[in-house]
Amino acid sequence: MSVAATKRVRGFTLVEILLATALLAAGLGLAFATLRAAGATAERGEALAQRNEHMRAVLGFLRARIASARPVAFDIDADSGLARRFAGSEREMAFVADLPDYLGRGGPHLHRLRIERDGDGVRLVAGFELVQGGRVVEQRERLVPEVLAEGLRAVHFEYRGLDDRQQPGPWQSRWQVAEALPLQVRISITGANGDAWPPLLVALPLAGRYAMPVASP
Repeated sequence: MSVAATKRVRGFTLVEILLATALLAAGLGLAFATLRAAGATAERGEALAQRNEHMRAVLGFLRARIASARPVAFDIDADSGLARRFAGSEREMAFVADLPDYLGRGGPHLHRLRIERDGDGVRLVAGFELVQGGRVVEQRERLVPEVLAEGLRAVHFEYRGLDDRQQPGPWQSRWQVAEALPLQVRISITGANGDAWPPLLVALPLAGRYAMPVASP
């Protein structure tokens, strides 16, 4: 056999095998890293989509409920002796609106939106109570308060009515006219990561003649 033939049938050297193995391992490592990165990106995208969907659902629910507020009395204000149709502070809001069938038996219910402590943050809770004859009616089976959103950093309620010139007045953290509905309600929500939710500004179409002038703070 000639020298040329001997070279053609010669096998791989150890160095060549090690080099090929190293290149294969590097290629597999790069492929696995790419797959992991793609999987992590997909998971982050799915989590973001779920978070955005939950955010839209909560904001949509709040908008629908507040916009449907009716000028129906649910209590008597102790200071003025007048019927209470709306109560609002920086951390709690109460008004009467018809309850959707999917939440209960329907009919006028007192809606209570509250901001509660939730560990290091806060959560937003909604409660519902039947209203008849200007009073809250005790029921055998009370609706369990619904947790709308939890693990939030901050939530703020604000209210706006008419000023002395019958123009929209300044935003206030407390609604001071118990027998009147505010013209607008604004809710600001900050998520756990400090990201601000889209601001929610709701007009109350049924405020009507109950939108009385309020004093500036």
